Amino acid sequence: MVVFALTRIPGVLPQNFSAGYALMFCAGVYFPKRLAWWLPFLTMLITDVLLNWHYGASLLGPEMIGNYLVYLILVLMGKTFTPKASFLWLLGGGVLGAIVFYLVTNTFSWLFNPFQNPEYTKTFAGWLTALTKGVGGYPETWQFFRNTLMSGGLFTGLFAGAMKLLEAMEPAEEEEPAEEQAPDEKPEEAKA
Repeated sequence: MVVFALTRIPGVLPQNFSAGYALMFCAGVYFPKRLAWWLPFLTMLITDVLLNWHYGASLLGPEMIGNYLVYLILVLMGKTFTPKASFLWLLGGGVLGAIVFYLVTNTFSWLFNPFQNPEYTKTFAGWLTALTKGVGGYPETWQFFRNTLMSGGLFTGLFAGAMKLLEAMEPAEEEEPAEEQAPDEKPEEAKA
């Protein structure tokens, strides 16, 4: 969690390139029941408040509602998988989570952002424009989507891959050496 929090320092990773989507999804897969809810959410909340403070935004802005709704969905999505799921299924779940994050958070922005482009009418066409253009002064939202998709896949792959490697190593550590027969004991068949 500390390493994840450090990756949220501005400039450490490119814009919208975050381990957050993968963290929330993998917390649902791998963390015990209660821990999956409070630890990643608390880490996200603390780092979000610090980022908002850094950028001079309100500490708990309304745009965070969309983000935390998606984090909830990501943990729930992770809960539908088991740690024994294949690497490719887990990777697919993480990428799907990144897509859901992009769609939901950009829809919230389209609905509630006061600085949005006048082209963002509350129509289907306006929603599609909001999903591709973004707010002036920032990269277009499709570029954010690219980074969201790449980071969701990369970090889910890293988290799930590390867990699969640990899982593969566990049986070797748990195996106990077979008990050797004492030299003076005869096999069962010889006794009969």
